Amino acid sequence: MTATAAPSATEIAVPLLDLKAQYATIRAEIEPILREVCESQYFIGGPKVEALEREVAAYCSTQFAVGCANGSDAILIALQALDIGAGDAVICPSYTFFATAGSIHRLGAKPVFVDCDPATYNICPESTRAAFRCHGAKVKAIVPVHLFGQAADLDTILGIAKEHGVPVIEDAAQAIGTEDAHGTRVGSRGVIGTFSFFPSKNLGGFGDGGIVTTNDAKLADRMRRLRNHGMEPKYYHDEVGLNSRLDALQAAILSVKLRHLDAWSAGRQKNAAYYDRRFAEAGATTSATPISAGGFALRTPHPAPKGSRHIYNQYVIRVPAAMRDRVRDALGKRKVGTEIYYPVPLHLQKCFASLGYREGTFPHSELAAKESIALPIYADLTPAQLDWVATSVIDAVRAG
Repeated sequence: MTATAAPSATEIAVPLLDLKAQYATIRAEIEPILREVCESQYFIGGPKVEALEREVAAYCSTQFAVGCANGSDAILIALQALDIGAGDAVICPSYTFFATAGSIHRLGAKPVFVDCDPATYNICPESTRAAFRCHGAKVKAIVPVHLFGQAADLDTILGIAKEHGVPVIEDAAQAIGTEDAHGTRVGSRGVIGTFSFFPSKNLGGFGDGGIVTTNDAKLADRMRRLRNHGMEPKYYHDEVGLNSRLDALQAAILSVKLRHLDAWSAGRQKNAAYYDRRFAEAGATTSATPISAGGFALRTPHPAPKGSRHIYNQYVIRVPAAMRDRVRDALGKRKVGTEIYYPVPLHLQKCFASLGYREGTFPHSELAAKESIALPIYADLTPAQLDWVATSVIDAVRAG
């Protein structure tokens, strides 16, 4: 991509995400589908939901997929299907979105937090092993998160889980289409995979939505019941489930968008490669090099292993904590949208204070929370917008 001359701040704006730009490219496909669903008046379950479930299962290389109301419920349903409940402990990363631990807590189980890998931000295997040494037989599952669209180290995590005889639930809310170092799609190697269709995701609906994947027919059947009040047949309940059904409008929209997903992911990868090149030319290194090592005070995402596929749900850079807010302010003045994923690790959230974690417990998660900034990365970015973001970041870092 050829860089263009940087325009003035008044001539260009780059939102963190521009869903209108994406919609403009698929409007002609979406609107007839919406009319079709409205004419059918079939809004809950039905052929549109069943079709999406088949399509997502095929895309994720699993035998089954079960739609639900949102990504948080997907985790909840997966945990409940594995009989996780009061008194159980479930290992999950501290550096991630709240839903991972919140769903564990809602079932009366205890989130056992672990640190992140400082380069990839994904769950740290050594911290996971330490959690087993502390909590032992109380641990009933591991929930690694494929954060920002890059696969966690599943080989190691699955090995630890096998050693201790517990299942792995893959939280792939940000990672549909992501592949590990073996070229295997995430959500297919654990006992269950969970996905979110929140509008900002790579595959986002026009509202909330989620899905779970599995290769276990019995688990698939149970999760279908659990999403519908634990009901089968109608009005007969052998267990208490929840109301978490994916509606037909969302399913129809997502089926259309799924056909474009690989092209959008390729666009994100192309944009990430452009950022990587521009920032490297300015002196940046990857997040494998800590900020404390010195040099140009900018770190780019650590490259995914050979053979894997990073879909860049987010493109996250790091700058020194002392200047992070100044860099964001400078970008804001140039109309470049940014976000902090995530400003407070879960082990330091007030609602989990009773678990007894203290600042300093997970240093890598805490440092990432203080140093990270997410930049616009969506496929519809123009060359001029990409150049403006890169130039603005470099200028802001140099200004300190």
